[in-house]
Amino acid sequence: MLELRDVYGGYGEGFVLNGLSLTVEEGQVVGLLGRNGAGKTTTMRAIMGLLPRLAGEIRLRGQSLVGLPPHVIAHKGIALVPQGRRIFPSLTVTENLLIGARPPRPDQRVRWTVEEIYQLFPILKERGKIRGTLLSGGEQQMLTIARSLMTQPLVLLCDEPSEGLAPVMVQRVGEILQRLKQAGLSILLAEQNIDLALSVIDVAYIVEEGRVIWQGSAAELVGNRELQETYLGVRVEA
Repeated sequence: MLELRDVYGGYGEGFVLNGLSLTVEEGQVVGLLGRNGAGKTTTMRAIMGLLPRLAGEIRLRGQSLVGLPPHVIAHKGIALVPQGRRIFPSLTVTENLLIGARPPRPDQRVRWTVEEIYQLFPILKERGKIRGTLLSGGEQQMLTIARSLMTQPLVLLCDEPSEGLAPVMVQRVGEILQRLKQAGLSILLAEQNIDLALSVIDVAYIVEEGRVIWQGSAAELVGNRELQETYLGVRVEA
């Protein structure tokens, strides 16, 4: 579904990404894991066409995305749930959803309407007429995910969706990702909450200094204490 091959990219003279390669298969949830500054957010920005400097290959269903502007990439089927939540605060919940709405593609496996969104996020239905600025942090994160789904994505990019959330909301985000996985949506998840990531991902890529230093199944990562401690900052008790 989505493939990055030997991607280099950055913002100034140097590179943040240094030959990064990964693959997201159809219906797969892939974890992009690593410490702060490893290149996770930059990878998401590279896919969306938001890096001023980029080399390598990025393909969606075999078609190159390199050189395309962000709005064209979004139209082709990539949706970004950005780090830090970026809703339209002056618009209501329903208006936030409708502003990103697109008709589904004929061959699309997972299709989203406002009614389906409200089934997945009942709290947003209750808040439908409330402006975004009045939502809690967790509700804003749900709205950010929901708005991205309204674009009818083939691949959903989630950049640190649990950041700054209370534990109960982190659990709710995990439940939502599980439901999206069950619906067959392809997801690339950048996340520092390892427990959350491992609860939903099929495959993990660990990045360090803009390159993949390990890849494997979630089960393999769970069983590798040294890897978790060295590259993810997880302290694993004996």
